[in-house]
Amino acid sequence: MAESSAGSTGAAKKKAAKSKSPAIELEVGERIVRISNPDRVYFPARGETKLDLVKYYLSVGDGIVRALRERPCMLHRFPDGVAGDKVHQKRLPNGAPDWMETVRVKFPRYNRTADELCVTEVAHVAWAVQMSTVEFHPWNSRRADTEKPDEWRIDLDPMPDCPFDRVRRVAHVTKEVLDELGAVGYPKTSGGSGLHVYVRIKPEHGFTDVRRAALAFAREVERRAPEDVTTTWWRKDRDPKKLFVDFNQNARDHTIAAAYSVRGNPEGTVSAPIRWDEVDDVEPREFTIATVPARFAELGDLHEKIDDDPYTLDTLLEWADRDEREGAEEPPPPEE
Repeated sequence: MAESSAGSTGAAKKKAAKSKSPAIELEVGERIVRISNPDRVYFPARGETKLDLVKYYLSVGDGIVRALRERPCMLHRFPDGVAGDKVHQKRLPNGAPDWMETVRVKFPRYNRTADELCVTEVAHVAWAVQMSTVEFHPWNSRRADTEKPDEWRIDLDPMPDCPFDRVRRVAHVTKEVLDELGAVGYPKTSGGSGLHVYVRIKPEHGFTDVRRAALAFAREVERRAPEDVTTTWWRKDRDPKKLFVDFNQNARDHTIAAAYSVRGNPEGTVSAPIRWDEVDDVEPREFTIATVPARFAELGDLHEKIDDDPYTLDTLLEWADRDEREGAEEPPPPEE
């Protein structure tokens, strides 16, 4: 019996070894990136592999690097593909080549630090995918001063019973308020059921003030669309049919998927930049690693000019002061 068991174990090991596809090397810019197990299926809906994921990110290279450039970045890794367990990784994985770049960030609540990935070239993205990264979640600040955000994120997050038509309506209200403020918003799908709008801001304020400004904006959107929008802090207290404008995505160390980031679901959906004139017709599930490369080749990066017109938060902070004077309920401080 012992001999039979050992034989079975040996056969299993041989079968496992045989099932692993040989590693390949890709030339990515000036780097060589080794991809192990390139044929491992990551996305079961259509059968895309680890190599398909690498090729996707290379096809949108300018866009994903622009979205991540110089930002601390948390990685969502799926070592066995998206059907397996997800690993949230703040620190750069072990074994990184010396050309990978990082930025050290602090976590005061735990009195710890982490050297997070800091992308400056597409080879950094490819290597992260080699280490089983599917999703890239950057901070909204850059390594020059990680405590001063330069990106304000408007997360239009539908509650479970909120139809997507409501998300579309709120997106239009969002643009209306941004236009009145003189701020330029860059929309994208979330890769799930919502929409995001990003606004470049001058890195003049800390996370607390950026979050206050984001809350003041969310309340203004709620005033204009009270039937559609909620800013109620506690999830249990929100109307499940409404859309939550999630201002807390601007808190320190809170991250959401970058533009062009793939999401960890069987279809490999993408958080894809869109034009404002696409909002009424957009179908988020149609943006996948199978469809976005052709769109990118045709349209280029729709967020290419996002750095051109940074907005100052002065008016929004005045709104926040007004709301606080008038007794608006303040949400609890975010957990870091």
